Amino acid sequence: MVTKQLNGSPDEADLTRADSLAREIFSDVANKWALLIIESLGEGTMRFSELRDKVEGISHKMLTQNLRMLERNGLVDRNVHPTVPPRVEYTLTEPGRALRATVDGMCDWTHRYLGHIEASRHRFDA
Repeated sequence: MVTKQLNGSPDEADLTRADSLAREIFSDVANKWALLIIESLGEGTMRFSELRDKVEGISHKMLTQNLRMLERNGLVDRNVHPTVPPRVEYTLTEPGRALRATVDGMCDWTHRYLGHIEASRHRFDA
């Protein structure tokens, strides 16, 4: 994957442009697994197996891919403890914690409007 470089100020990170680094980042983090991982890690440092148990339905492969992407984007720190077998822990970074605040807002929105959305789907599907 080729990463685009932002040459100007952060204000030039235009999500409407196809070649925007901001769009690439948005695409990375705006998937259900990444959002659920961020929400889970907001509760504190976790090991891989704890995250897999917490994020119901995620496969080993999808958890690995999303953790690597989040680490690459500087949202998650991966700490390997030199034990046998190695113990690996994941923690949100400062930008990851800031993103979690946005994810929390999305969760609040979902809880607030879930009944409305269910009723709308029922009317649409009828």
